[in-house]
Amino acid sequence: MAAAVVLRSCYRATGHLLCVRHIRLYSSFHLLKSKYICGFDKSAWKHRNPHRLFRTTLVSHGQIVQFKLSDIGEGITEVTVKEWYVKEGDVVSQFDSICEVQSDKASVTITSRYDGIIRKLHYDLDEVAFVGKPLVDIETVALKDVASEEDVVETPAVSHEEQTHQEIKGHKTLATPAVRRLAMENNIKLSEVVGTGKDDRILKEDILNYLAKQTGAILPLSPKPAIIAPPSKSKPAADMTKMPRILVPISKPVEMSGEDKTVTLSGFQKVMVKTMTAALKIPHFGYCDEIDLTQLVQLREQLKPVAQERGINLTFMPFFLKAASLALLHYPILNAAVDENCQNITYKASHNIGVAMDTGQGLVVPNVKNVQACSVFEVASELNHLQSLGSANQLGTNDLTGGTFTLSNIGAIGGTYAKPVILPPEVAIGALGKIQVLPRFNSKGEVFKARIMNVSWSADHRVIDGATMSRFSNLWKSYLETPASMLLDLK
Repeated sequence: MAAAVVLRSCYRATGHLLCVRHIRLYSSFHLLKSKYICGFDKSAWKHRNPHRLFRTTLVSHGQIVQFKLSDIGEGITEVTVKEWYVKEGDVVSQFDSICEVQSDKASVTITSRYDGIIRKLHYDLDEVAFVGKPLVDIETVALKDVASEEDVVETPAVSHEEQTHQEIKGHKTLATPAVRRLAMENNIKLSEVVGTGKDDRILKEDILNYLAKQTGAILPLSPKPAIIAPPSKSKPAADMTKMPRILVPISKPVEMSGEDKTVTLSGFQKVMVKTMTAALKIPHFGYCDEIDLTQLVQLREQLKPVAQERGINLTFMPFFLKAASLALLHYPILNAAVDENCQNITYKASHNIGVAMDTGQGLVVPNVKNVQACSVFEVASELNHLQSLGSANQLGTNDLTGGTFTLSNIGAIGGTYAKPVILPPEVAIGALGKIQVLPRFNSKGEVFKARIMNVSWSADHRVIDGATMSRFSNLWKSYLETPASMLLDLK
């Protein structure tokens, strides 16, 4: 982006306080009438910058505006300030990032509505900010035209990706720099794209959908990650005795000062308290079983190289989610929601299956949208995308809301059986144990090595009976134990 120019020259002329200032280059910058500027050689400027003129403006006194935290939806009344992108004295323009806040449901980036200078930050890091209260103070600058007939000097116009907004046919087209960059790279005119965001703001999805309609292409859900070649397998040692695995802590021990410490719950911990308190009102029905994943393990090994060529890390979870979606088509009551008083039940058309993730900020449950309409590869791609967002603590509200059914892969950490707690207003959840190699008998009575995984289901016993949960589990189990059978029900 063209370098920001800030010219400051305050002095008194003809009894008026005049100030030369411009904050950011877009297509031109403004200076005072030359008769007020001492030592400014206009002819020399013209000689060095031919055919470039500048408009003269008179700058009025700055006005301090309190930028208040707006309602960010979902009934959220307070957030925690996690990171400031500006400091006092910084120059900002409209839609520049001010800070990142974390609500009970997601992290949100707050952007500026004004051009000006940051004069005060009302909160420190990790402090709680309230909706409707001042977040920062911004000194805005009003510019008035002084003489349109004056010579003007135009700076080079910045590229589309560097503009914060542009005028199109008398109104502003709103889009972030990243969206403008995407449009420019694909030679798309923003005036031809219909924005679906707030105030008709053009989002990344709008550009992708527009491009798909123009080219007929199916766009990926997330950028293609780098493919890492699998490590070469060393030859087995002569001694095949399996050594016990030594667990390595994932973090350093917490150093305690010897004194008690009280910490206020915030962020995802706060929403967990609220959700689990509501879950206590639900009579949970439990059901457990074991799944022989021997054939699925073999199938995944065959498909992993194909998935890597597509830039996808193929785990078992996409198969678990797709099998659950196919089974939910036969038992839609498990993909439903009940109201707070359990007087009405809503059957959900979309299978938005949540996946519990352990992140640095605690347990979060983003969901894969419309699994019933996705292939296994598409589910895997979206899971990769959600996992990368979760690792960076950048999951949005849309990622964390709208779930209709949940699977928790506790086996990724350890354990076999669990007692999962339902996430209201959902009516069912499953917990998946670790995959173990265990001896089992085949139809001939012969012992063979089987890949066994345990599953633990919990259902809302007010609307789900034991027989329904058992039949659903059996169907889900059959899809996984005989993966080829899923082809019969795929659409």
